[in-house]
Amino acid sequence: MSEIGLVEIFNMGEAVALIGTLFVILYFSRKQAQSLSVDIETKVLNDLAERMHTQVEILIGRPELTKVLSKVDAESPELAYAYDILFTFAHAFHMRQRKVLNDNEWTGWVRWYKSAFKQGALKEIWQKTIEMEKWFDPAFHDFINREIVSVTHSDRTE
Repeated sequence: MSEIGLVEIFNMGEAVALIGTLFVILYFSRKQAQSLSVDIETKVLNDLAERMHTQVEILIGRPELTKVLSKVDAESPELAYAYDILFTFAHAFHMRQRKVLNDNEWTGWVRWYKSAFKQGALKEIWQKTIEMEKWFDPAFHDFINREIVSVTHSDRTE
């Protein structure tokens, strides 16, 4: 039986250390790639939200153009502004889904949602004026109906 010398032990330790270093590098590079992917998605969503906001600004200035998107009889700047507010809400919702907004920021947004639906005309616009399920994704639509509209309704009855 051969004996393992001190040099061989150091060589094996060096090999194990190199392999361990490679695993650590691989782990952190994957995490960075995932983070970069989320950053790119967030940038794309922000760019789209900015474009949507610009389009809504045009609708506020020229409410008659609302008929291009919807055959609702209302040609009001209020309706166009309601679209802008709701699209902003939807954007914040999607940023929360991607974990860009922290708990404190999200709590502030939810409070703002509830106040706007309770005190303003957004609830009526959401429920009666336009068919919101056609304009917003199902997850956001369900969130508003479950967490905002139902809560503001129960607040009024108490």
